[in-house]
Amino acid sequence: MLLKDYISDIYQATRSLLKGMRRTGYYFTHHKEIITQQYPDNKSEAKLPERFRGEVVMPHDTSNEHACTGCTACELACPNGTIKIITKFDVTPDGKKKKALDTFIYHLELCTMCNLCIEACPTDAIKMAQSFEHSVYDRSQLTKKLNAPGSKIREGVE
Repeated sequence: MLLKDYISDIYQATRSLLKGMRRTGYYFTHHKEIITQQYPDNKSEAKLPERFRGEVVMPHDTSNEHACTGCTACELACPNGTIKIITKFDVTPDGKKKKALDTFIYHLELCTMCNLCIEACPTDAIKMAQSFEHSVYDRSQLTKKLNAPGSKIREGVE
């Protein structure tokens, strides 16, 4: 019984190896397009996939407004504490207190690029950027404040 299983295992392994080598040989002889990019020689024309996850950014419009309400959903969704939301209370024109974003702190060195914060955001205030070169000499440069100085929430975002 053992000899039969041993020979069967060898046969299955050889068959699997030959199947993989056949596929590799096919791509070697029938290459249609070159998908390998020669980085850093092609920095100017590098094409990243649309779904590439580089780092979290908070887009602002031309009048320095963003869509973040300070709800902390992204902070709660982050599995390793990459995001820290600091909120404040603003007084609306009708005299009510309303929670608003004060500071959006993003620790790039902790980020796993999992995209959970983007999925959790109810107002689509943050997104993943296409940047991928994050090498720095000082680790403190990897901690970023995403909301621009003097920015405020866009009208109509609740």
